[in-house]
Amino acid sequence: MKTLGIGLYWDNLEVGEQFKTLKRTVTEADIVNFIGVTGMVETLFTDLTFGDHGGGPMGGRVAPAALVYTMTEGLLVQSTMQTTGLALLEVEKKVLAPVFAGDTIYAEVEVMAVRATSKGNRGIVTTMNNVMNQKGDKVIEYRAVRMMAGSPAEV
Repeated sequence: MKTLGIGLYWDNLEVGEQFKTLKRTVTEADIVNFIGVTGMVETLFTDLTFGDHGGGPMGGRVAPAALVYTMTEGLLVQSTMQTTGLALLEVEKKVLAPVFAGDTIYAEVEVMAVRATSKGNRGIVTTMNNVMNQKGDKVIEYRAVRMMAGSPAEV
């Protein structure tokens, strides 16, 4: 019987291939829970009166970039790496714009490199991940290098 929801295999990916994830709205609860569980209780995230103008220095409840990045990784795991993602090996990340409670994010992904490992049915996949908001603005860009499983052997 076929199992639904399995992620992409490294040996089915091609350099230049592009796709986007589903979308996810960042909520006030997401932000509050994330800063609480991580201990990121920085005034920027906890005090809306902080700064010169009401609504905080950013003009609203800003989400930590770490939250936005990890939510994006969650969207990717759900759709591209379920049971096939073996290890996140490297991340190079640049934060470009704030994300606020009520913003909706998604990722546009391009496969940059694909290669087999020296042992096992595994490969190394490098992607460029652009995190976009509902206005089409790029808020984070990051390059990720992952180890992924290969297609199962035919029986």
